[in-house]
Amino acid sequence: MPTMKRKSPPRIAFQGQPGAYSDLACRTAFSKLETLPCASFEDAMAAVRDGRARHAMIPIENSVAGRVADVHHLLPHAGLHIVAEHFQRVNHHLLAPKGATLKTVRTVQSHVQALDQCRATLRKLGLKRAIGADTAGSAAEVAEAGDVSRAAIASQLAGEIYGLKSLKKDIEDAEHNTTRFVVLSRAPVDPDPHRGRVMTSFVFRVRNVPAALYKALGGFATNGINMTKLESYLVGGHFEAAQFYADVEGHPKDRPLRLALEELRFFTREVIVLGVYHAHPYRHRGRLAESD
Repeated sequence: MPTMKRKSPPRIAFQGQPGAYSDLACRTAFSKLETLPCASFEDAMAAVRDGRARHAMIPIENSVAGRVADVHHLLPHAGLHIVAEHFQRVNHHLLAPKGATLKTVRTVQSHVQALDQCRATLRKLGLKRAIGADTAGSAAEVAEAGDVSRAAIASQLAGEIYGLKSLKKDIEDAEHNTTRFVVLSRAPVDPDPHRGRVMTSFVFRVRNVPAALYKALGGFATNGINMTKLESYLVGGHFEAAQFYADVEGHPKDRPLRLALEELRFFTREVIVLGVYHAHPYRHRGRLAESD
């Protein structure tokens, strides 16, 4: 009797506690999937590899805080594929237990980045900062303490989950505060370019020769490929062994990008395509804003 292929459960994994912004991103992009909290990025990816989740939602960069640490190192060796991207607007709320008011609150707890992103509001309210492991965890701790002098900075979803009320919403300093996530799966997708813009993400290592990066990237310019992201990071603790992460517009099967990647491989030691997927509509909105 043939064995039945096991299907991944309708769940999407994320790093953090319930109510984290990654949890919010999962619920926004995949409203029909159950969210699966994981202790680390590695655990979230492992949940997909092991078949405990269908996808993983992994933050890769924030418009204010920049690159998310460790993710670039994990993606090439995760054994997974980027199948989509999602842009999540970050709306910070000042959350506190029932009975608390802006007059009773003295201390606010959250992840250090969230505290930094709300610096102006906290200074105006005269609140003392307390660094927590993450936003949702801070909300959980504040809810458990029930102290009206303590508040947390987290999402509205965290407030709903842990029974906290929002004393003030949208307290982030930057109105553009947005996090970009990539969606990982065990199987790759082959997006149809006729149904929307296509993105290709990859990592590469250049050869240790003069002007190697310049030569490696020349093919993208000559073939008219728009490179939307290029970042370098060290691997293996060696300062001379820089690896690069890149996002470009186009499908590798299209002649321009195919030629650019061929030229890239000529000047590099290694090229790993992480995924080919449709661009999120947020990119189009951003481009329209630039043209106004």
